[in-house]
Amino acid sequence: MELRADVPALDEDAYFNYGAHGPSPRYVVERAESFLADHEFTVPATGDPYQHAFDTYDEVRERVARFVNAAPAEIALTESTTAGINAVADGISWDDGDVVVRTDLEHPAGTLPWRRLERAGVEVRTVPTEGGRIDRDAFVDAVRDAKLACFSAITWTHGTRLPVAELVEIAHDAGALALVDAVQVPGQAELDVDAWGADAVAAAGHKWLLGLWGGGFLYVDRAVASELTPRRVGYRSVDDPSDPAVSFAPGAERFEVGSANPAPHVALSEAMDTVRAVGITTIRDRIAALTERFTDAVPEKRLLTPTPADSGLVTVDARDPQTTVERLAGDGITVRSLSDPDAVRVSIHAVNTAEEVNRLADALVES
Repeated sequence: MELRADVPALDEDAYFNYGAHGPSPRYVVERAESFLADHEFTVPATGDPYQHAFDTYDEVRERVARFVNAAPAEIALTESTTAGINAVADGISWDDGDVVVRTDLEHPAGTLPWRRLERAGVEVRTVPTEGGRIDRDAFVDAVRDAKLACFSAITWTHGTRLPVAELVEIAHDAGALALVDAVQVPGQAELDVDAWGADAVAAAGHKWLLGLWGGGFLYVDRAVASELTPRRVGYRSVDDPSDPAVSFAPGAERFEVGSANPAPHVALSEAMDTVRAVGITTIRDRIAALTERFTDAVPEKRLLTPTPADSGLVTVDARDPQTTVERLAGDGITVRSLSDPDAVRVSIHAVNTAEEVNRLADALVES
């Protein structure tokens, strides 16, 4: 498969940790290196490095927008999912007694910004879940008077899909904004922000897309963006840097600040182009088939992820998760441990092989 070709990290070991980090193909890294060489060696003598960077930002925004079904003006280029969530959190004017709702399945990226706001008098409500599934009625009750709801599209703890469009509608009916952590989606499933209807969606390309660290992106609905006031400001945030009035850019670009390195985003666009060429349906179906092979081979009582699995993320009960991870690493199999639930998490990508999945299942069953 093209996505697996030329990925040095996959030459020998069986890698199953894409939910944390997706090792890149050579051509993704080379695309970033080519940009850097041009920007540092050629452009300074023949053109304007700043204009070159700005043109690159514009090109990447267009590609990201096409990939997620948005307009370029609705895309901000960020460092990470965490940076995107924080940008939205910081752009809202919070008052004492305001309410934020999240689930108990969120990554620290979706918990720490709200924990900080608690110190300023913001109430944070956590919706309990069971087996990676959310109770709609509990969510309805929690958001009844909330200002914002933040939740994951695919949970990092169980690999379950939350009903994003439905939760967004519930939040909107309550008058709350909806912010989605979608980092586990791009590269393994379709990401259509228009279909979701969310006010903001934060993600990055260094997991299932097999891009580089630092290539994050944030979608913000144009109408919503105009109501958000970033706390950080720079020449990329505003219409005219010399205007003393500090007039922010009309769309999501207001969340971009200064001279960020475009190389990770060049790699992001290359990774997205590869996924588009292979076809997200092809990738999704292969992940589903390999994941089913794995879950069929593991005793049902040890699976903490509901079956059939919603994604390539599968959580398996283990007596000592960290020791299990270390033992598997010694056998050339890479997985990771979780603390809540106390388990081993497996990330199965389309680039894995059936033989690797069989090895992984056998090794876990032996444990």
